[in-house]
This record gives sequence, structure tokens and C-alpha cells, in this order.
Amino acid sequence: MIGKDKILSTLKTAIKKSTADQTEAIFIGGENGLTRYANSTIHQNVSENNSKIYFRTILGKKIGVAITNSLKREDLKRALDNAMEIAKNQRENPDFVSLPSKQSYKKIKTHFKKTASFTPIQRAEKVKEIFEKAKKHDLDVAGSFSTAESEIAVVNSLGVACYQPLTSSFINIVVMSGNSSGYSEFLTRDVTTVDVEKLAEVAIGKCLESKNPKGVEPGEYDVILEPAALANLIEWLNYIGFGSKPLQEKTSFMADRIGKKIMGDSISIYDDGNDESAMGFPFDFEGVPKKKVTIIQSGVAKGVVYDSLSATKDKVKSTGHALTPDFSEGAIALNLFVKAGNSSIKKMIEKTKRGLLITRFHYINGYLDTRNALFTGMTRDGTFFIENGKIKHGIKNLRFTESMLKAFSNVVELSRDRKVINSWWEDVGCIVCPAVLIKKFKFTGKTEF
Repeated sequence: MIGKDKILSTLKTAIKKSTADQTEAIFIGGENGLTRYANSTIHQNVSENNSKIYFRTILGKKIGVAITNSLKREDLKRALDNAMEIAKNQRENPDFVSLPSKQSYKKIKTHFKKTASFTPIQRAEKVKEIFEKAKKHDLDVAGSFSTAESEIAVVNSLGVACYQPLTSSFINIVVMSGNSSGYSEFLTRDVTTVDVEKLAEVAIGKCLESKNPKGVEPGEYDVILEPAALANLIEWLNYIGFGSKPLQEKTSFMADRIGKKIMGDSISIYDDGNDESAMGFPFDFEGVPKKKVTIIQSGVAKGVVYDSLSATKDKVKSTGHALTPDFSEGAIALNLFVKAGNSSIKKMIEKTKRGLLITRFHYINGYLDTRNALFTGMTRDGTFFIENGKIKHGIKNLRFTESMLKAFSNVVELSRDRKVINSWWEDVGCIVCPAVLIKKFKFTGKTEF
């Protein structure tokens, strides 16, 4: 850890030397440790310690961005000069008005000492517990276990100066037999809350219960999606529809439908970066405070998330969802929540006469028809056939092709319990989901495995 005082002081000193109309500096740095395992053997342990400093310079409406990973004075100056030169040679951006001004932020706890000090040996010891439990059933295990400590800071010439230390830990477990597999995962800022014994039992149980899977024909089935499976779908909905750019380009299923019913009454989705129960983070990469944004409310499209540029274009205020300045896809929701219901997976199974229980999806493609949120993808790591309220057996994996607007209009129950599910932005966000029961979910293909 470099620390708040040194990082802010270094960035402030650097931008004072800028001759641009406005200047911004962003620091992202830290250390990440990763233990990978396969065939019930740890095969890789790596540690990366790196920093990135982004400079964004403004000349009128021209914007230049340059990056360095060195905090040396001469390297910072070189990157700043490069940003200036790039800005001089850019076209004007008509949507740019100004960088954000000085802000205040909610104080949330994002850093845990025990996560920061967790060692490779400690990770290996936890992984060994998983191996030992799987060995009792003659099963193989694969997955990864990571712990990280990071720092993020944003400073600009208009008075923004914010800093946040953070930690994260993520583990995923895939347990395999000759013809079946099971899965579990856990994401947290506090590594002491990782219960590898419980996680291993879940993955092992799914693997054992789905042994010798039977084939079922494609068609429409009632499905119970566990939180990981639902999060896989929500992540893609986010990519194609919850941000400002798809809305403005009218490729989003939200475009021209704000205020209209697009999903069922039971579906409410929101983004809240200040929620400590998940992977909250109080400001975006422009230094704008995170605001809670209701995206879908009781099935009605309410709005999307914005950064400063896209907000200006739509004549609204930024919601605090800017990414780093090298990212060109507009604002993205990073702390998504699906509102819970009052059911449970057990109750959903008991109410299902003929259907499927799905652990998670993979190989999802959400670009088939973004206006109708038409997705295709595969089941994975534990798919089960339900008959007359009981799980009968594992089944071979299926391919689905379905409109998420239709599927989310057919949700009839949501669980009371929700889980924090990992996504590619795990240090500063996640997806929090319940399990759901969906009627008439369409499967269009099958596998032999």
C-alpha cells in the first residue's frame, strides 16, 4: 500500500504542472495474489503488483488521455505531456462541458486487514481442504482462489480529490467425475467469511447428484435458476442495456421504452455502489459520488446509468458510473442488485411439476438481437430434471435461445436469500441475485455430455 497522503499529494503535484484548461489524474494500483488448481493439484501461484496512472487533459472541447505505470516524477510528466499532445490533435467533443467539481462521498468500509495480509500458504491450506473432501468421493477439483489489496484515487484541477483502499477475495470450485460436475463460488471483501468446507460440500453434492446424466429433448421448460445462473443473464443485460451508450445509440432493449412495462411485476433491478453488504465503492473513475439508480421497477423500465459525457448529451446529471477514460463504451452499472422475493429454492422445486434446476450458464451470446434481449448459451456444472416437486436426476447440458424480456416476464417466484456473484469488475462491484422460477424457458439444442 502506498497510502492516501502520498498518492493524493503526488497526483496533485503532477496536475499543477499542466497547462491544459482542465486536467484529471486517476490512480489504480495494488497487489493481487492468485492460486489456480486443476486435477486436485495446485499448478500455479502468482502475485502481481502494479499501478496505473491515467491523465486526461482538456483543451477547449478536445480531450487527450495517456497512461503510465510509474510514479516517478519524470514519468508522470512524460505521460501528462503525451496527454496534452494527444488533446491538441483530437477533434472537439461537442458533448463535453466540464470535468466534475469538488464532491463529498459516503464513507463505506471496503478494506479488511486480514484479506490484505492473507498469504499464498494460507490460500493453499484452504484449497487443500477442498481436495481432501473431494478425494473421499474420488472426485477431481479445479478452480481458483484470489486475494487482493488495492487503492484507487481521483484528482482533478477543479478540486476533486478522493481516495479509497479496498480488498477482495474470490474463490470458485468446479468438482468433476467422469460424466458430471458441480460448482460453487464466493466473493467478499473479508476473506475470513470464506467457508471453503461449505462451498466444497455444495459443489461435491451437485457433482454426485448429477452423475450419469440423462438426455432430455429441447423445448420449453419451467426453470429454477440459482443465483449464479441468474447473474450470468443479468451481466449480459447490463452490457447491452443498462448503460447510457446503448440507450443513446438505440441498440438497447430500454431505448424508447423508458416508463413502459418490459418485464414482469416481480422484477426490480437497481444499482447501488454504497451498499456495504456486497462490493460497494463510493465514487466512480471521475470522482463523482455513486448514486442509487433504479433500472427496472416492478417490470417497468425506469432509467440507465450515466457518466458525465453521456449525461450532458441527455441533459441529465451523472449517476456516478464512469469507467476509466480509456474506456469508450459509456457508463456501466457495477453494483447490480435484483430485488428478492419471499420464496426459496426448496419451495420452488416442490411447486414444479416438470422442469429444470440450473446451477449456472456459460458461452452466453447476448448480441443476437439486443432490442429484444435475445440470448443464447449453455447450461453447466449441475443441471437437474425436476418431476412432481422432486429432483429426479442430472441431465446432459442444453442450449437455450430465449428473449430475456419474455423470460423475465415469466418469473413467478424469487427467493428471499440472495448471493453475491462475481463479475469481471470484482474489485469495485458485483451482481447480487436471488434464485428465480421462470415459466416456459426455451431450449433449442442439446449435447451428448
